[in-house]
Amino acid sequence: MGFKLSNKGEQLIEMYKAMVNDGYTQADGITKKPEDVFSDFESRFYRTSIKEQFIKYNIKTILDYGCGGSDWTSKNFSINGESAQEFYNLEQCYRFEPARGLDERGQVDCVMNFDVLEHVYIADLEATLNDIFSYAKKLVILNIACYPAVAKLPNGENAHITNRHPYWWKAQVDNFALKYPNVYIQLLTSLGYRETDAFPVYRGKDWVDSEKFVTL
Repeated sequence: MGFKLSNKGEQLIEMYKAMVNDGYTQADGITKKPEDVFSDFESRFYRTSIKEQFIKYNIKTILDYGCGGSDWTSKNFSINGESAQEFYNLEQCYRFEPARGLDERGQVDCVMNFDVLEHVYIADLEATLNDIFSYAKKLVILNIACYPAVAKLPNGENAHITNRHPYWWKAQVDNFALKYPNVYIQLLTSLGYRETDAFPVYRGKDWVDSEKFVTL
């Protein structure tokens, strides 16, 4: 990690490693095999709007922060059979997933973070968000679930350990909009599965440069 997690944060990583290696049982009683754990390519469901942002901000390199099992070079990401890298016309795709021992963090045009922050222990959120923003030159895309997960941790607790309202998350992210004023932010939040709302894309510099005092 680029920062030191709290003791509970370290314990969570170990639990997620166990889920990846051994599978887990969902709240509905369905068992997930290891090969199916965190294997959904979550950004696939938002690919059209993401591509629009990539074109607008000329995104050529990305870091998938908390990528799970997502593979940016596998085919059939799009309906035309392209990989995610091909669909988005990217030069390089990097991944970070501590539960799988993947760490390719470095400076990129865009950092994408899909369905991750709600899994982070609350004491580690500030450091995690700072780590995310520190690698982005142009754009950060955050997708956060604001409802209980189907998955359970090995200790029986719900996997969405930091389940908060979208406006709570917006307040957390706004702090980093000011700390990294040149980075555009796309914040997506969901109050239910695939029930996603998007805040307008924004950046801290626009607040600072504006003649108005009100910020949205």
